[in-house]
Amino acid sequence: MHTPELCSGKRTRNDKREHPVQDQLFNEILMARQRVYAAGQPTPLQQLTGLPVDAEIFLKREDLSTIHSYKWRGAYNRMALLSPEERAKGVVCASAGNHAQGVALAAAALETHAQIFMPESTPNMKQESVALHGGDHVDIVLTGDSYSDAAAAAQIYLKESGRTYIHAYDDLATMGGQGTMADEIVMSGKGPFDVAYLQIGGGGMAASVACWLKRYYPQVHIVGVEGVDQCSMWAAIQADHPVTLDYVDVFCDGTAVKRAGDLTFPLCRELIDEFITVTNEEVAAAIEYLWKSRRCIPEPAGAMGIAGLLKQADQVRGKRCLTILCGANVDFDQLAWIAHHAGIGAARRKYYRLEMSEHPGGLRHLLDCILEGINIIEVQYGKTEEKHAWPVIGFEASPMTLDLLDKRLTEHKVPHEDVTSQADVEFRIINYEPHLFQRPYFITFEFPERAGALKDFLHSFENIANICYFNYTYSGEHVGRALIGFEFESDARKDEFMDLLASSNHTYRPLDEHVIERML
Repeated sequence: MHTPELCSGKRTRNDKREHPVQDQLFNEILMARQRVYAAGQPTPLQQLTGLPVDAEIFLKREDLSTIHSYKWRGAYNRMALLSPEERAKGVVCASAGNHAQGVALAAAALETHAQIFMPESTPNMKQESVALHGGDHVDIVLTGDSYSDAAAAAQIYLKESGRTYIHAYDDLATMGGQGTMADEIVMSGKGPFDVAYLQIGGGGMAASVACWLKRYYPQVHIVGVEGVDQCSMWAAIQADHPVTLDYVDVFCDGTAVKRAGDLTFPLCRELIDEFITVTNEEVAAAIEYLWKSRRCIPEPAGAMGIAGLLKQADQVRGKRCLTILCGANVDFDQLAWIAHHAGIGAARRKYYRLEMSEHPGGLRHLLDCILEGINIIEVQYGKTEEKHAWPVIGFEASPMTLDLLDKRLTEHKVPHEDVTSQADVEFRIINYEPHLFQRPYFITFEFPERAGALKDFLHSFENIANICYFNYTYSGEHVGRALIGFEFESDARKDEFMDLLASSNHTYRPLDEHVIERML
């Protein structure tokens, strides 16, 4: 097992070596032209605008293919080479989702049977798509927590069944089919390109596309993009042979591979000029940019190329850039995480833990004096001391404005720390001491999502009540919803607050007694 050396910037490999497999791969792509279009049609190459990059950007839209991923190309090309005897026995494959859909599509078209092993964590949408494309020609076996686990189970079944294994990436015929997308790029006439950003999982797509592009655009600079906790190819480059990672993050499930391929490793070593890594938050930001510019929502692995390009925006000014949207089979349940973290990836969202005095009007004073004009998208606060408070507040603004906020907090001598992406903030752990609450009263409260609305509400009662609990996060709606706890120094103050609240135009609802009982 292996953990690769981590790096915050680019990773470059200059000692490339000649390898005869590269010529074999080129010929496989050439021959695949005759086969793959029996299963699908070419996909468009579109110019992409609206990104904060001063460059010409072209996007290969593999998300518009039959299975919303490029994987149909390699699976069909490999399976079209099966002999009649091999088709009669059937095939086996392991996949995190997209390759399985390609195999299912090919199995139905070629009238063979596929036993498909997938991790138990495979999104439901991908499982349903496999069944839809394959019908009676496929059986799905869910096993293990990763692609590697599924692949190991598939190998055991392979020995027992005598079927043919259809590898997702480490097979020249599979890579040959995948490389046809590069042929379409060249045939589009929109090249040559100065730089191409290619995401890497096992390395099949990156190797085949780079092989074809290098033949027609010899000067193109190929950048391989891997997830920070998925860089199996970079680990192989460091070790000079494929190694198995100790851990692989599965947010970008389509590239979650623990070990680079034995065939893909030397090809990527030859053909890829530079390796970089991107975080999950940077991938989420890339998905958001693609939604805004093209109204398309790629799966996380599909947006990794764009994430790499955005990360190197300063290095590609004035250049012609190419990247591939390699898949759009995103699980609907992932969208909430993506939307929440895109701002962090784009460096326009930060979370600060602030220290302030625990007294009525303290938060409103902070909003007035220091946070004026800053968009607040989250508040996490619970009373833990009598004299001091430590709310966590999330802000969204331009990177320049967030830098000014940090300076403003320092100038006003407000103790603060950046807690963006820290575990307790990420999982919204709000500590509080119920025994400190005086005559508590809890409500769910709605306020217009506009600048100053929350501040106006806080101002209306600051001499009457103190906030002992505040839980709010921006949801993208026109109204904000917060769970707020108030405390009072006397029963008279509490009654005064209740009268003020009842006579206001605010929309609120007291918490159910059973909920309060659980909280306190």
